[in-house]
Amino acid sequence: MRSMTGYGHSLYRCDEYIIECEVKGYNSRYLDIVHNISQALSSYETLADSEIGKRAKRGRVEISLRLRVVKSRVEIVVDEGLLDSYREAFRKITDRADCAPPLLSDYLAVDGMLTPAGLGDAEAYREGVEKVLTEALDAFLEGREREGEGTRRDLERLGTRFETSLGGIEAKAGELEEHYKKLLVEKYEELSERKAGSPDFMTELAAILVRYSINEEVQRLRVHIEEYKRLLSSAEPVGKRLDFLCQEMQRECNTIASKSQLVEINLLVVSMKDDVENIREQIRNVE
Repeated sequence: MRSMTGYGHSLYRCDEYIIECEVKGYNSRYLDIVHNISQALSSYETLADSEIGKRAKRGRVEISLRLRVVKSRVEIVVDEGLLDSYREAFRKITDRADCAPPLLSDYLAVDGMLTPAGLGDAEAYREGVEKVLTEALDAFLEGREREGEGTRRDLERLGTRFETSLGGIEAKAGELEEHYKKLLVEKYEELSERKAGSPDFMTELAAILVRYSINEEVQRLRVHIEEYKRLLSSAEPVGKRLDFLCQEMQRECNTIASKSQLVEINLLVVSMKDDVENIREQIRNVE
């Protein structure tokens, strides 16, 4: 289990330049990547997204790549072929027009005559970029896993408490049926002034008891608890599935509350609903 919040940092330093990478993670329903990358390193945005995608499936991830050049090794390359062509062209113009020869500025104004190479090329920073990306994102992932493990332990504790309360309700389910049976029998005898026991009455009584039985809700909650435990032990991102499961658990708790007139059961339901709310609060930060 992984948290969606995390932090990672790395610094690469060599004689020519320094590259710093910083990664921050926040809660979000989907994977949302925000870039803050130096212009000279903008071509590495796709690489950064790819590496983030290997480590995160959900959350807002802010990544910063900053470059500081310490010692420039930019070399200026002269396009000699282009120079020869322009020199010949200028010579012909000078001869035909009988004018002054061209100046150096005329050659420098030609597009492509001079080309910077070396650290002016983004490829020159690849080693540093790959190193800081790997280190910062690995630290980011470790932090998310560390925080996620703490969340998992707390979710296990809440799940155990929920299951204990459900056991208490299950033990009281028979008592709830007896409670309704007694109320109905007393009401029938009060209204009809005769003892309950006719076949028609017993059939109707059975139908009413089925309607107010909480056995189905209890069994569905048992199934939900098993799925909850399975998801907590899964290595896959489970945040969305846990949230949906909590909605179903909350619905079953509400149904039990609507059927029960026993104070003991209602108090246990309140505790279970509180546990579910705490679980949902925790999983908002689960990937």
